[in-house]
Amino acid sequence: MPSAAHKILHDTFGYASFRGEQQAVVEHLAAGGDALVLMPTGGGKSMCYQLPALLRPGTGIVISPLIALMQDQVDALKQLGVKAAFLNSSLAADSAREVFGNLMRGKLDILYVAPERLLTAGFLSALEQLQDGPGLALFAIDEAHCVSQWGHDFRPEYRELTVLHQRFPAVPRIALTATADAPTRREIVERLALEQARQFVASFDRPNIRYRVMQKANARQQLQAFLETEHADDAGIIYCLSRKKVEETAAWLKEKGWDALPYHAGLDAATRNKNQRRFLREEGVIMVATVAFGMGIDKPNVRFVAHLDLPKSMEGYYQETGRAGRDGLPADAWMTFGLGDVVSMRRLLDSGDAPEERKRLERQKLDALLGFCETTTCRHQAILRYFGEEHPGDCGQCDNCLEPVDTWDGTQAAQMALSCVYRTGQRFGVVHLIDVLLGKATAKVEQFSHQQLSTFGIGQALSQAQWSGVFRQLVAAGLLETDMDAFGGLRLTDHARPVLRGEQEVWLRRDAEPVKKSHISKAERASRAKEAFAGANENPLWLTLKAKRMELAREQGVPPYVIFHDSTLLEILNRRPASLTELGEISGVGQAKLAKYGDAFLGVLEDIG
Repeated sequence: MPSAAHKILHDTFGYASFRGEQQAVVEHLAAGGDALVLMPTGGGKSMCYQLPALLRPGTGIVISPLIALMQDQVDALKQLGVKAAFLNSSLAADSAREVFGNLMRGKLDILYVAPERLLTAGFLSALEQLQDGPGLALFAIDEAHCVSQWGHDFRPEYRELTVLHQRFPAVPRIALTATADAPTRREIVERLALEQARQFVASFDRPNIRYRVMQKANARQQLQAFLETEHADDAGIIYCLSRKKVEETAAWLKEKGWDALPYHAGLDAATRNKNQRRFLREEGVIMVATVAFGMGIDKPNVRFVAHLDLPKSMEGYYQETGRAGRDGLPADAWMTFGLGDVVSMRRLLDSGDAPEERKRLERQKLDALLGFCETTTCRHQAILRYFGEEHPGDCGQCDNCLEPVDTWDGTQAAQMALSCVYRTGQRFGVVHLIDVLLGKATAKVEQFSHQQLSTFGIGQALSQAQWSGVFRQLVAAGLLETDMDAFGGLRLTDHARPVLRGEQEVWLRRDAEPVKKSHISKAERASRAKEAFAGANENPLWLTLKAKRMELAREQGVPPYVIFHDSTLLEILNRRPASLTELGEISGVGQAKLAKYGDAFLGVLEDIG
């Protein structure tokens, strides 16, 4: 006899079984326990609070910092037959009064609310009345890492959410995040008074994501080749560091024929909302954005995340790339970076107003990311090690595993480079240092002539591009650092001494030669996504199923994935159900969706034959 939880899982959500830690979390919360859940993006965090909210009497209150996305989350729940609503500043007064009335009458299963609204005296008093009447099922604190002052998404109001524990001690709480290293996890526990909560830590591995990092040559040309060869018709996100670069990149992509939109905090709210809505509700749209975009994005079929600039930390990189492939199907995390990115990011960190302690931590986080970029080992392993988790072996799903990196003994080159930095006074940038090593006449700056130095011209065995790679890797390895007082000049660190003394070897990765577009074969142009979809994009039935999904989505004003995820459509394509009973056995088809859409999709199958 299936449990009540399994019955709701199957009948409402359309799934035959729980994933990973979901069942343990659901049972613990349903029994009244508090929980802290660390689960990767796409790991099914929302199920951990949505299902217990349906199991327990009363309304489940979900605290989310993302006003713009509440609508889509509520739309998705309504498709399942769940009585859900949101309460935020985007609602007209009449609509807000109606939602509030339904809440107080116990007519809602789940209510999404922003922390600012929840923390008002009036709303907290209303929740006390609700507790004494229809009941409070639970509190879910989503994006819980926002409580950390050291995090990149810090929200001060999250610190005040301890009031839930103080005023509603009998109501179970669940805090959820996809990004939390050990220090952030401890801060969440302390700041939200979750010392007695049971912690559920799922694997941070995203095996369906292929990680690739390449040295920056011509970033736009590299991006264009990546998009054309692998993601011609796919939705994706491209991250840039500055608002100006976002605007320029989006405009350039549009000129090239891509459906690209910009998103950054400098755009007016109406433009941001319009662009975000298009990205969520249409197929094949590319969002070019700063980190202002993305937290909590529910779009499951983002097939790639590309970085044209270096993120600030491993946490930021993991969270941003985690927005790809939430549906479990193959996706790409692609990044290009160079020494200029490192200098720019360090300058940004050092020039900020943060206390020195904060700056020191941010430098450490950036250094960890640089180590990841330059690693010659499995990238999945490197990410998991950072989060305190072991990976069983090579993933076969990153550039280093698929195409093992060629390394070379760079000890002598490193000694030349470090010696050059020292003898030029530890104040010059990489361009001048390479000129000195190559013996160029340009190795002269105002009154400083470095043509008489012992390091002048000693590096002619390597090209300018190779020396650039040497300096980039020495910075990433912590042997050199940028000096902001010297306008980004390089200086030695303490770690350089053993290398200069000949006490330590330095092995470097051999940078690949840039692949010219004309050299890419037709076979190489075949999209990995197309292969993974078993030729789906070439199948008329697949295109017809997607067209029907889009038609139904537009009729109701919801994103296509709210009707069915790509993974559900793919299963329909491969299994070809011939009846409502067979369609109901497909993952993601619950009773409400079966009744609402079953006949329409069976009709498509019958018409195609």
